[in-house]
Parts: sequence; structure tokens; C-alpha cells
Amino acid sequence: MVDWLTSSGLVAYETALAEMQARVAAIQSGTATEAIWLLEHPPLYTAGTSARREDLRDPDRFPVFEARRGGQYTYHGPGQRVAYTMLDLGSRGRDVRAFVKTLEHWVIATLAEFGLTGHIREGRVGVWIERPDKPPLPDGTMRDDKIAAIGIRLSRWVSFHGLSINVEPDLGHFDGIVPCGITGHGVTSLVDLGLPVTMDDLDAALKRTSPWT
Repeated sequence: MVDWLTSSGLVAYETALAEMQARVAAIQSGTATEAIWLLEHPPLYTAGTSARREDLRDPDRFPVFEARRGGQYTYHGPGQRVAYTMLDLGSRGRDVRAFVKTLEHWVIATLAEFGLTGHIREGRVGVWIERPDKPPLPDGTMRDDKIAAIGIRLSRWVSFHGLSINVEPDLGHFDGIVPCGITGHGVTSLVDLGLPVTMDDLDAALKRTSPWT
């Protein structure tokens, strides 16, 4: 069984990281079950292992943390649901790529609960929404807006970090970084797309569509 944990209020990033590390160690030792932790952070930026300094446009705007997860710069803040996945991949096939695909498809299935079609794009991590209502890119291709970010880390085959889905964050806060190192495309949220979705609505959809029980 996987424990579902939900925190109210805003959880400091340092606190979340310490609690994740403790839970991962307990899972490794067999003294705790796997867990999915749903929470929100105060405004902050995290740098993944592939982050480029030039992509941090406003380094003094919010605290910046070295996350040691995969990926580049990501914003977290109020109105964004973070789902930290502490799962034992050692008993789940030890296939990191398959695990990332599972996370992607989990997000896509969750968005479908609200009538949205999420897309995976080659060379672009995360889940994207097509925006035919916005001007195309200079090369004529349709613009996509990112609605979910994914970044994981493994410790002896137990995962932590996970994903984030934008419900109603301040999208202007993403301006301080180049999100995931990708220019040209934008960032969106469920509410930005005209859907009156609450955090509780999203949590219920995440649980309904979860590949893990």
C-alpha cells in the first residue's frame, strides 16, 4: 500500500526535503511504506542537475535551492500542487525511463478528468497544453504552454521529488527563470485555462487516476 499524505498551508522547502529524505531512508530499511505527499511551497526556485546559470533571470526575487533532482530551473509556489513520490523502484522493475513515463501519463490522465488534453513533447520534459488561441511561434508551429513539471531523484532505487501541476499560481513568478530551459513556449494553469478547479478537486483527480494503490 502507498500512503497518501496531504499538508495544509505552505511547507518550507528545507522541511520538505528533510522529511522526504527521512521517509526514503525508512522505506529503504523496511520500516515505512511508500508514500505520495501532496503539498504547496512558498515562492521559490529550484535548480536541477542540468540547470544553467543564465536561465536564472532574477536570482534575487525568491530563494533558490539546489534540488539535485533531474531537470533545470523550476518554480514552486502557492496555487501549485506538488506531488512528491517516494516509491520503491527496486520492486517495480528498476526502469527509470518507464517510471518517468508513468508520471507523465498520470498527469495526462489527471488533466483528462477536467477535459484537458495534455501532451508530451520530444526534448521537452513535463506536460504541455496546445494553445491554438495564441499566436504561433516564429517558425509557424503552434505554441504550447507548460502545465506540469517533472523531476525525480533516486536513492538506492527509491524515488523522491516528483511533479508539480499548476492550479492557480501567480504565473508572473515564472518570469524569474527560463522554465526548464525552454524558450518560446509559455506556462499555464488550470484556472488560466478557464477551469474553476480547486486544489481539493485536483487532489481527488490525482488519487482517482493514480497508477499506485
